[in-house]
Amino acid sequence: MPSPRIILTSGEPAGIGPDLCIEIAASAWVCDLIVAADIDLLRQRAQQLGKHLNFIPVDSHRSAHEPGTLRVLHRSVKQPVRAGQLDTANSRYVLDLLDAACDGCTSGEYDAMVTAPVQKSVINDAGVAFSGHTEYLAERTGARLPVMMLAADKLRVALATTHLPLASVSAAITPSLLEQVLRILHHDLQQRFGIATPRILVCGLNPHAGEGGHLGREEIEVIAPVLSALRNDGLHLIGPVPADTAFTPHQLDQADAVLAMYHDQGLPVLKYAGFGNAVNVTLGLPIVRTSVDHGTALSLAGSGKADAGSLVAALEMAIELAANR
Repeated sequence: MPSPRIILTSGEPAGIGPDLCIEIAASAWVCDLIVAADIDLLRQRAQQLGKHLNFIPVDSHRSAHEPGTLRVLHRSVKQPVRAGQLDTANSRYVLDLLDAACDGCTSGEYDAMVTAPVQKSVINDAGVAFSGHTEYLAERTGARLPVMMLAADKLRVALATTHLPLASVSAAITPSLLEQVLRILHHDLQQRFGIATPRILVCGLNPHAGEGGHLGREEIEVIAPVLSALRNDGLHLIGPVPADTAFTPHQLDQADAVLAMYHDQGLPVLKYAGFGNAVNVTLGLPIVRTSVDHGTALSLAGSGKADAGSLVAALEMAIELAANR
């Protein structure tokens, strides 16, 4: 089979996204790698970093990535960029990169997209309601429900809810939502990761998984009934398990993935275990999308000190998932 064609969005232009794209261009990749960015910005940042690369505007022909060469889908920044200094005028540019990559994946021009980090605050400051890549790409592709999952080595942690205030989490975890999330997680573990019978460990919402109703009734009234119904449909589900013991070796040995109820229940453990080498995967989309596990690191932009480990892992996983399709 031909190598997959991967589109990599360079993210916030003032952050480390352009640095990381330049860094990985020196390596060999078993794919046709294309970076969505302002080609002049990449040239300037490469010069600042002391990197010597050949930048080529992309065409329609597929070709294997050549170390030292970067094929670029050019989109122009709106204002000149200084590393580390945000500018709301360039927020539309960041979204233009996402739109081009997402639409190209939807049309079949690209086999997967990888995203470097964006700065959510500056996009919102520009007047665009933006809660994150996950929700934005779901809306653009018409996906009913995106599911965020982070992976580090063999540890996979998916989220029932994503970017919500903690006070809103309980009301958001409805039987319908939980069933949909679990079905999507089960389906994508099978179809994208090649796990024939996925074992999913499901966290409770409350301390001690509600302590039999004394510390909350969400486990009794919502989570356990949904798990019971889905087990009858053949899903292999464990739980609800107290979150403070869900990530012990004994529990993880029984599971292919963990479903946490909210963002900061599961991701601190995942990032502790694999920060800098973890990958964010959006499940439930009609396209393959992976991302880094970190932010824009404005203070490191242009310094040559940014670690490309997470982007390397995200690109490797995108190539693998694209091949599985």
